[in-house]
Amino acid sequence: MFDLKGRVAVVTGGNGGIGLGMARGLAMAGARVAIAARNAEKSRAAVESLTRAGAEAIAVQVDVADEASVDAAIRSVVDRLGRLDVLVNNAGINIRKPPQDYTLAEWRSVIDTNLTSAFLCSRAVYPIMKAAGGGKIINIGSMMSIFGTAFVAAYSASKGGIVQLTKSLAAAWARDNIQVNAVLPGWIDTELTQNARREIPTLHDSVLRRTPAGRWGEMDDMAGVAVFLAAPASDFVTGTAIPVDGGFAIQG
Repeated sequence: MFDLKGRVAVVTGGNGGIGLGMARGLAMAGARVAIAARNAEKSRAAVESLTRAGAEAIAVQVDVADEASVDAAIRSVVDRLGRLDVLVNNAGINIRKPPQDYTLAEWRSVIDTNLTSAFLCSRAVYPIMKAAGGGKIINIGSMMSIFGTAFVAAYSASKGGIVQLTKSLAAAWARDNIQVNAVLPGWIDTELTQNARREIPTLHDSVLRRTPAGRWGEMDDMAGVAVFLAAPASDFVTGTAIPVDGGFAIQG
């Protein structure tokens, strides 16, 4: 039920953090993995780390907020690996400041990178998955899909939108045997959250107090849910949003 041998997975923003943790999980379950990201050097390093572990992986350069770039990247994956079965929409950025201080360009940058990209990538893979008889799309939300926070209005809006996009795509494509689900990571120790801890000195202790598991998540904590949602085990699971947060979302 969890065997991904013969499958091909694309992970946007898969060259670090949560995306790389998911890519590792998919690769160790047998999938061939395409790391799709903007930073070519960082992607090469990610591919090297996967191949050293015995996986088959390639890097594809893409600007996920650009329609033509997304379409070209998806075509490149199919041309190089012969198929495409799993898409992980993970690419994302954050700008932390009070909402009244956002410029329109900053707002659009976050929304386009985090939300519009998921639409563009999902739309690009849809005809490929439909023609193959099915597929899996995994959208990466956040705790901010559930909670509001004063200093990340654009990020929260984008991640709330991810959940609703997930439901809409799941409803639209279920009869094509394409399952679309979201994962809502809690506080995972990544480059993005390390920056947050530098900007917000009280964040580390606040997260530990709020998280029943009593620790920050690690990149590899994202591997299992990625394999489940990419594998036959989840063939009757669609339109869901699964927290992976050590219990953060249930703690009052």
